[in-house]
Amino acid sequence: MGAIGPVIRSSTDGRIRRIILNRPESLNALNAAMVSALADEVAAIRADTSVGCVVVTGAGNRAFSAGADIGELSGLDAVQARRVLLRGQQVFWEIEQLGVPVIAAVNGYALGGGLELALACSLRLASVDATFGLPEVRLGAMPGFGGTQRLRQNMGLAPALYMMLTGRSIDAAEAWHAGLLSRPPLSSEELGGVVDEIALELASCSRSTMGLILESARSGGVSEERLRHEAALGAIAISSPDGQEGFRAFTEKRAPRFGLGESP
Repeated sequence: MGAIGPVIRSSTDGRIRRIILNRPESLNALNAAMVSALADEVAAIRADTSVGCVVVTGAGNRAFSAGADIGELSGLDAVQARRVLLRGQQVFWEIEQLGVPVIAAVNGYALGGGLELALACSLRLASVDATFGLPEVRLGAMPGFGGTQRLRQNMGLAPALYMMLTGRSIDAAEAWHAGLLSRPPLSSEELGGVVDEIALELASCSRSTMGLILESARSGGVSEERLRHEAALGAIAISSPDGQEGFRAFTEKRAPRFGLGESP
């Protein structure tokens, strides 16, 4: 089902740029149009030196983003899948490297590509009903928008592998204790006000100074070489018989039957 209106909505309030992922009917799933729109936003923010802070959130109260659009991944071969993953990685990399603080305000589900987008942001704030996870393994796939790198960077290898290998999700309290959130979770009613307060505080600071802090803090983190390797492996998983079976099962709302074809 396509979105009614733009796939993202954006506005500027003083020095704060607000971006709303706007596909609530699909839990704000990240399709190609949304990724391209995010790329356009990043380019505009980079060129507009009056912007001092960016806030990203999801439309509706059910999800920040429930992940990549499965319909667009079904039927892809490895070359096509790698192209999709590299595009998403590039946009998320540009968000991470923007030089302006980016706040992910997580309302509801942040799963798969949605969590990967939040991980690319400088700060993550969440309501108590938020849920975080990388469930791709349950579809015969794997994280491919930088999740294998940024999740372990934020919470450590052992808990990150547990989440990725089991596909299990964690709630907001667990996410805070695991190091995924920038501050303890808030009530749904409080989240917007606290995000606005922090955004105003950040927007009042020097953009160039904050850019230097962000650059220094990122040093030694995610590398382009590691991301390319993740994209290559992710493309193999998506295009494999198990990967395509997982997507079909998701669409048909049934349990996947893995192992019927050749494994990657």
